[in-house]
Amino acid sequence: MMTDVSQNQKKNYTIPIIMMILLFGMISFVTNLAAPMGIVLKNQFGVSNFLGMLGNAANFIAYAVMGIPGGILLQKVGYKKTALIAIAIGFVGVGIQYCAGRAGNSTAFGVYLLGAFVSGFSMCLLNTVVNPMLNTLGGGGNKGNQLIQVGGSFNSLMATLTPMLVGILIGASVSASIKDVFPVMYIAMSVFAVVFFVLLFVKIPEPHAEQASEPLGQLMSGALKFRHFVLGAIAIFIYVGVEVGTPGTLNLWLSGTAVGKTTAGFVAGTYWFLMLIGRLVGASVGNRVSSKKMLSFTTILGIILVLFAMFSSVTTQVSLPVLQTSDTGALSFGLARVPISAMYIVLVGLCTSIMWGGVFNLAVEGLGKYLAAASGIFMVLVCGGGILPALQGFIADKAGYMPSYWIIIIALAYLLFYAVIGSKNVNKDISTE
Repeated sequence: MMTDVSQNQKKNYTIPIIMMILLFGMISFVTNLAAPMGIVLKNQFGVSNFLGMLGNAANFIAYAVMGIPGGILLQKVGYKKTALIAIAIGFVGVGIQYCAGRAGNSTAFGVYLLGAFVSGFSMCLLNTVVNPMLNTLGGGGNKGNQLIQVGGSFNSLMATLTPMLVGILIGASVSASIKDVFPVMYIAMSVFAVVFFVLLFVKIPEPHAEQASEPLGQLMSGALKFRHFVLGAIAIFIYVGVEVGTPGTLNLWLSGTAVGKTTAGFVAGTYWFLMLIGRLVGASVGNRVSSKKMLSFTTILGIILVLFAMFSSVTTQVSLPVLQTSDTGALSFGLARVPISAMYIVLVGLCTSIMWGGVFNLAVEGLGKYLAAASGIFMVLVCGGGILPALQGFIADKAGYMPSYWIIIIALAYLLFYAVIGSKNVNKDISTE
């Protein structure tokens, strides 16, 4: 056994490590393409904010469908084959979205939604693979954790760039269509194709997937007996909705103002950039500050920022440092004049950055043998990232963009309740061995 470990440690896994990090980024790249695409759909098809966010909803609802089957697939065929299947599905999903740009106007909307749904299958599967694969390729321990952090940082970087790229491509056009964002789809399909063939021919270690002695259904039922886990699963559903809906609705709002579509994309991208900063800060203090305290503080701050945004004057403007384009099309870093409400919403990115880790840590504490099944349930509830933003878009259609942020206020209030009260394990009498 020691010989096998030492042999694995001597191998150079630089290429598959790079591929896994690229996949970490692609999860974010493809997922975060769905929200800014709502602007394109609104322009091309003249649909409401609610319908514009359906592509995002389709992407995330796929998690609800594929979460549990994805875990079963992982157990049956292993990590490498699951990764290859996920990459192939991702290529097909983006390819279908590309076909929507070539389809007739009567069918293009439906074809795009199908592509977003298929892409969601891929993202769900990749999410179950990349973390353990990077950890194993790094040899576990501190090195493995370091690689996961690198992958997470690249994930945040791609989340920052995606709305910016869409903003650049559609520019100030009032007739933006799916064809305008073809370059983004070319990038996605190219990366998927390259990573697929590299992984296909490269030998990599297989993370150990423990075979549970009890049926999965029984383990899931066991996990659901823990009150703090059930409330935490609801919190994950709500959190992903907050993370996606906050900048997604901001992008839709600013795109229809004098700020313009391109700058709106850059402003939304700044939200994701602040999430990257927040994650780095959270990682640096995580060994000294508990998840409960971090989650409590960030939810309170998030509520305050959103309330400031909702009740600030829309005519009051501030200069926000963002990337922007000049009249000649050149990229530069400068100050963009945006409503002060937009600044407050962007700052929420600092708060949402640590919420996933905080909720997850609190919800799985003390679950023992039920941990793996609990993680599968969490993956299913990522679908909240599609449902809550769609609901927010519906309210925006009926009452306006700022009133729609009451959804975010209510969601953050629940997360605060979970951090302070709901996360306490009151079922310590249940055996977890």
